[in-house]
Amino acid sequence: MSRNTTTIDSPATPVSIAPTSIGRVLRHPAANAESLESIALLIGAAVFVVGGLVAWFVFMGKDLPIAGEGSLGEFVAFGSAIVTLIAFLLGRLSLRTRSAAGFADAALPGLDAPGARIHWFDLTAIALAHAFIALLGWIGLADLLEQSFQGAVVFTIPGAVLAGVGMAVTAYAVFLSAAHLTPMLLSFVLALFLVVGALASMLSSSDPLWWQMNLSALGMTNDISALAFNLTLIIAGVIVTTIARYATAAVPTTTHAELRGRNIVRVGMILIGIFLACVGIFPVDRFFVLHNTVATGMAVAYAVLVIGLRWFIPSMPKVFILLGYVYVGVIVMLAVFFATGYYNLTAVELVAAVLIFSWIIVFLRNTGAMHGQSTADAAATPIPDGASVSPQR
Repeated sequence: MSRNTTTIDSPATPVSIAPTSIGRVLRHPAANAESLESIALLIGAAVFVVGGLVAWFVFMGKDLPIAGEGSLGEFVAFGSAIVTLIAFLLGRLSLRTRSAAGFADAALPGLDAPGARIHWFDLTAIALAHAFIALLGWIGLADLLEQSFQGAVVFTIPGAVLAGVGMAVTAYAVFLSAAHLTPMLLSFVLALFLVVGALASMLSSSDPLWWQMNLSALGMTNDISALAFNLTLIIAGVIVTTIARYATAAVPTTTHAELRGRNIVRVGMILIGIFLACVGIFPVDRFFVLHNTVATGMAVAYAVLVIGLRWFIPSMPKVFILLGYVYVGVIVMLAVFFATGYYNLTAVELVAAVLIFSWIIVFLRNTGAMHGQSTADAAATPIPDGASVSPQR
């Protein structure tokens, strides 16, 4: 046979993969992605049956409005909030069974990172954020459907089926969110939670002209809008402190100066989260000086982080550093507009809040990319000539 002759191997015999049995899924719910999907479906099915039966009992003999007091939407919203807390707890517990069974954690990326450990209050805040999103999300959808089908009512059996489906879908999504919780998913939950909480507070405010004062006016009243607004800020503050630890844990450091700079950034972001929570803890009508102090402190901490980031973390991408400068410039320009009477304070606060939280989310993405790049560079480092490599087994 000549040297240029090539041989063609016969195609390999297809190997069929047996599906995972239900018994194995129940014993090891987080063994792999397939098991997690299966257990999420089982939880959703159980919620559909139980929730549907409870709804049938509650709705018996009634024609239900779509939204409002005593409506289908209200039942689904509050039921989904309760189901969310249970599904989130089951999702986190499934990961513990995975660790106890000795499965490799690399297959399921999560919140485990060097220098960042999840605490019980972090998980509590994240679970409440999920429940808040489910509650307000279903109420908002019900209100939209009420406007689309004006005068329509829902009968008992269809209402029970719809209620079961709504709670089942919520349980399925929340379980998978809890099991696959990563820093990036956490940032998405934070953004969605802030949007849903703020909109709910605005729509339910007893004062339709609240925007003529400032954004903190939403937390001044004694109605449900003030509770929603202040609770949103408190829970979001805790989530920001969690994101701060994971965002900075991914920053690679090789010198003592880089480690010190990373710690400064971490402390600064944690301060932003603490100040944000304090804005909700101390409403402006009862704690005027303290409320304004923590609100100003949050803005100052953000400005210090943005301006000093190039020295704190020299390896941070220059494009992101420039983006931070642009954000600070926009906030300063809005402050000038407010001082001259062109903008009111509510507009300035809304835009500044969007810029600050979008900066935090993009910061998390950039530090994650830096960590991935450093890992790839280490793996691609050429092996010196003469070095021996032990074969992998």
